[in-house]
Amino acid sequence: MRVGLVLGAGGVVGASWLIGALEALESETGWRAADAECIVGTSAGSVIGTLVASGLPVEYISAYAGGRSLEGMEPPEGLELDVAELEARESGDGYSLALALPPIGPGSWRMALSTLRNPLRHSPSAVVAGWLPRGFVSTAPISRIVDRFVPDEWVEHPNLWIVGCDYATGRRTAFGRDDAPPANIRDAVAASCAIPAFYHPVKIDGRRYVDGGICSVSNADMLSGLGLDAVVVLNPMSSRVRAAGGGPINKVAGAMRGAAGRRLGHEVRKLREEGTEVLVLQPTADDLEVMGANLMARGRRAEVLEMARRSTTLDLRSQRGRLPKVLGGGRTRPTIARRGRDSSVAKAA
Repeated sequence: MRVGLVLGAGGVVGASWLIGALEALESETGWRAADAECIVGTSAGSVIGTLVASGLPVEYISAYAGGRSLEGMEPPEGLELDVAELEARESGDGYSLALALPPIGPGSWRMALSTLRNPLRHSPSAVVAGWLPRGFVSTAPISRIVDRFVPDEWVEHPNLWIVGCDYATGRRTAFGRDDAPPANIRDAVAASCAIPAFYHPVKIDGRRYVDGGICSVSNADMLSGLGLDAVVVLNPMSSRVRAAGGGPINKVAGAMRGAAGRRLGHEVRKLREEGTEVLVLQPTADDLEVMGANLMARGRRAEVLEMARRSTTLDLRSQRGRLPKVLGGGRTRPTIARRGRDSSVAKAA
């Protein structure tokens, strides 16, 4: 069985939700995210996807992100980590924003004008993004997370695709694919997380890139045409329910979730029309209540993670009998294509 995994955008809060949901998925089905033949990660999903693809167990990621003790947990074979040093230097709760001076005016005149000329070829957020001022926060803390767990230029997983947006054209770029510019994993993840007007864009191979969620917060359609048996989608920024409360902030958040859900629905239909089974996991009403409207609220991470673990467990149990065959029980070990010019997965994309 050939399975793809999609980890969507969602900021700091969304990353916590992804971790809890992945824990529940593995616990309930026995299927490990690291066994996916192809992993697509966008923004927050790029961070979690990279850690998973590097071989870190989900429970290890959960303990680190939640600020819990790592004592007694051994990192995967081949990954040399000093657990005591990690905990002493910087726990999962210890990251701070590194400020830098913002420029004046639109962050990217080229992106603003190029998307305006062909607005129907770009997402609404891409049309707007170029006009926003360039961000004032450094992505260095994001790169440091990757550096701690991925010592090499790229992970060994053959098909980890990190989605960014070209800051000049507004086009989607999937670092890790053969048609993308060469990039170090730390830079690719930082670029995928570089929210316009918040984070500085990241320069890779002479071009600037920003958050891949501008193109789509899910990007599940990137797995179309690969002949996968199943695709598992975890998308923190969409939901089947509306958040409680009717204030302006909640209304804006609700509109964003609605747009993300419609885009995801289109991407999922495209996969299902090809005969691919698709499992979509999204925040429930209980999740939304804990997550709140501010996706960068670092103080909510532990609470969001725990709620995601519980709510996703219940969601999976309610879908028992309707899950993709590969998730019906036991662990799948798909045959993984090699990354390179002859990779069937890379060619099909």
